[in-house]
Amino acid sequence: MTVLDINEIKAILPHRYPFLLVDRIVELEADRVVGIKNVTANEPFFQGHFPDFPVMPGVLIVEAMAQAAGVLVLKSMPDRENKLVLLVAVQNARFRKPVVPGDSLRMEMRVLKRKASVAVMAGVATVDGVVVAEAEVWCKLADKAEKPTEPAPVPATA
Repeated sequence: MTVLDINEIKAILPHRYPFLLVDRIVELEADRVVGIKNVTANEPFFQGHFPDFPVMPGVLIVEAMAQAAGVLVLKSMPDRENKLVLLVAVQNARFRKPVVPGDSLRMEMRVLKRKASVAVMAGVATVDGVVVAEAEVWCKLADKAEKPTEPAPVPATA
């Protein structure tokens, strides 16, 4: 079941090929989202990572998770075309199994904390029900007109 298809996602997120890493949203609640990335052999990163053993880079798995979180943050905003969700921190990232061509990456993200301009979300990425990655992401809501001039605050570790 698809809640949002690729065209609806493109109406929410500013990312485009080759960096749009969410193909569809299959679940969407007030504080939870589930996105799908179908990993294909023609992804540009597989040319160099690695030619003889193609593996989706962990940073792109986390980026896909953050993009799914971005859909959740932006979906309910009336002026979302004027906003960006910027990734400002990643904590507790763990990579359990390689993601390879042919895999369907399922990213489930849950809101841990949400304020006016900052959201903290935790997520798990799975392939066929097996955990391949998990991470906590901190996202900052910014106006598109503003150019980031100073680094966003980085959360203190516990």
